[in-house]
Amino acid sequence: MTMRSEVLLIILGMAAVTYFTRFGCLVLFRYTGIPAGLNRWLKHIPTAILTALIVPSLLLPKGYLDITIHNHYLIAGILAALIAYKSRSITATVGLGIMAMVSLNWLFN
Repeated sequence: MTMRSEVLLIILGMAAVTYFTRFGCLVLFRYTGIPAGLNRWLKHIPTAILTALIVPSLLLPKGYLDITIHNHYLIAGILAALIAYKSRSITATVGLGIMAMVSLNWLFN
């Protein structure tokens, strides 16, 4: 298996950008600390990224918008969101979400 040089350059470029942005933030906030407003804003980044990754796969499982009862991904996702809201447990959320998806596929396929 060979790696194309473009892929290697992209990986190295992404690593350099990641390193320098993190290093730059450490240098910038080393003595002053992170401003409170920026710190509050940064706490929402993981939620926003996770939502941006998950929502398209729930709403567009076949490449087009499907908000019907036949979209098992959407139903299992809504159930998992409710479980996450009520339990605040990632284990329960992932476990019951997977069980919902398997059950829906088994029942309707």
